[in-house]
Amino acid sequence: MKPIQVTIEESLLHELDRHLRGHRRGRSAFIRESVRLHLVQLRIRALEEQERRGYAKKPIRKGELDALYRRQDWGPK
Repeated sequence: MKPIQVTIEESLLHELDRHLRGHRRGRSAFIRESVRLHLVQLRIRALEEQERRGYAKKPIRKGELDALYRRQDWGPK
């Protein structure tokens, strides 16, 4: 791992410290996990936007997915 220096508002730091009291992980672990989760969210948003643009270019036609829906098993009715 590589140490970095981060500037953070005092109020946010106090809130973080209050949250971490009584937990067995420190600031660095919390911040690492928060960054990982945020990057995942950014990737998901980018994929959703890519999908939205794709469907905007080529919308699903009426009845196009009917055969697929007929083959799916939705369980007991």
